[in-house]
Amino acid sequence: MISPHLADALNRQMNNEFEAAQSYMAMAAYCEHNSYSGFANFYLQQAEEERFHGMKIYNYLNDRGFHVKFSATSQPKIDFESILDTFESALHQEKNVTRNFYELTDLAWEEKEHATISFLRWFLDEQVEEEASFDTHIEYLKRIGEDKNALFIYEKELGQRKFSPEAGE
Repeated sequence: MISPHLADALNRQMNNEFEAAQSYMAMAAYCEHNSYSGFANFYLQQAEEERFHGMKIYNYLNDRGFHVKFSATSQPKIDFESILDTFESALHQEKNVTRNFYELTDLAWEEKEHATISFLRWFLDEQVEEEASFDTHIEYLKRIGEDKNALFIYEKELGQRKFSPEAGE
């Protein structure tokens, strides 16, 4: 049985996921403002993914009989130095999310809440993919450097991204 303490921690993480979505929307706005619509699309899709994650926790808490509580989000960072800076900020954000899921999993283990441990495994696996993905994008952007043609091609590639909940992203 989920304790109120664990339920509160899950509820906070649900709100963190929605706050992460807002942060990705701010990154998209920066990209769009600077005429990088492909990168903006990437971040808009990333925001959809974070909302999907938040809804997974929302549904889990509801399924377990808890009243979900929403909290206000803080204003996300809106000024970036470059496209690379958006990706580095995103990686930092994802590392914080990973740390949050580690803490949640530790708490679930302490409480021997096996259903929640099983539920959280999906998120832990997802975070490995998220961090690896942003690491890769950062390395590509560093390699591209000031090559505007390569940046244009990379942006067009990322502009094709479509979030699909069925794919388990």
